[in-house]
Amino acid sequence: MSKRYEDGTRVRRAVLGDAHVDRAEANKTDLDTAFQSLITESAWGTVWASDAISRRERSMITLALLAATGNFAEIPLHIRATANTGASQQDVIEVFQHVAIYAGVPAANNAIKIAKATYAEMEDDNA
Repeated sequence: MSKRYEDGTRVRRAVLGDAHVDRAEANKTDLDTAFQSLITESAWGTVWASDAISRRERSMITLALLAATGNFAEIPLHIRATANTGASQQDVIEVFQHVAIYAGVPAANNAIKIAKATYAEMEDDNA
């Protein structure tokens, strides 16, 4: 296992939580092992492990990119991660307002709908 993979695993756990990473590892098969290694090393061990910008800022950028590119299925995961990155609900709304202006109102509207539902689920989980 490379240092980048180890760093990526550590950062991935810090951002997404042990439960998510444990589930992903438990569901890994021969079919997606190479892909899981790729995202652990590149996304988590390189991009997210860099200290050039904060995890809060990375979280906000990630949410904006997911919404702007229509990758809505990943938004709940990264909304949940805001509990670990420090991005507030107000930060997230500001991000999606930027999406509305620069990538389109329908994308932002859908992202906000998903964020509201995810935050409600998070509140229910903590109740």
